[in-house]
Amino acid sequence: MSISSEDGSEPPRDCPLCPRLHDFIAEWRTREPGWHNAPVPTFAPAEGDEKARLLIVGLAPGLRGANRTGRPFTGDYAGTLLYGTLERFGFARGRFEARPDDGLELVDAAITNAVRCVPPENKPVGSEIRTCRQHFFVPTIERFPNIEAIVSLGTIAHQSTVRALGLAVKDHPFSHGCEHDCGRLRLFASYHCSRYNTNTGRLTEEMFVEVFGRVREFLGEW
Repeated sequence: MSISSEDGSEPPRDCPLCPRLHDFIAEWRTREPGWHNAPVPTFAPAEGDEKARLLIVGLAPGLRGANRTGRPFTGDYAGTLLYGTLERFGFARGRFEARPDDGLELVDAAITNAVRCVPPENKPVGSEIRTCRQHFFVPTIERFPNIEAIVSLGTIAHQSTVRALGLAVKDHPFSHGCEHDCGRLRLFASYHCSRYNTNTGRLTEEMFVEVFGRVREFLGEW
């Protein structure tokens, strides 16, 4: 897993910018000292940031998923669907075993979250979304010079991405399967691949796969 903080895109382990999230993580460090319990870094291609043409943006780390393991979408159901889909379209290689040391590598892609720290009840508030966007999400997008496509997972991730790109949300509304041309890149959107969305039928595997199929078609092969 590639981690970089020299460019300012990664929060420090004890990031104090959002007091509510900082205190929530501190509580879980006491309860589960063996967990990651810190801002979750972007998962980038092993070959280097310049190899990423696709950026996938989630909402925030899951409490018992990425907050526990330290890798985006690792340790809960959402990761099973996401990484399986990425492997299917050649954006990942190796075997996903829901552990940060499983050897899985991203190809042509990177994964981050709009909010880097786990929020209570999986619900970041507006000030937290805005703070993380200004301090870390915008630099994350800038960190990857060859990004041509972004997939936003869910409304909050989509809106924060639009704002991070300096665009107006009203001109780039969220809907599952939508596409927006955003200057040098294209923004694709999907419902979040959470167990809740799949259990309720809001998102099916076929719907999710279709979005990434269109991304692969748009990017072509490297």
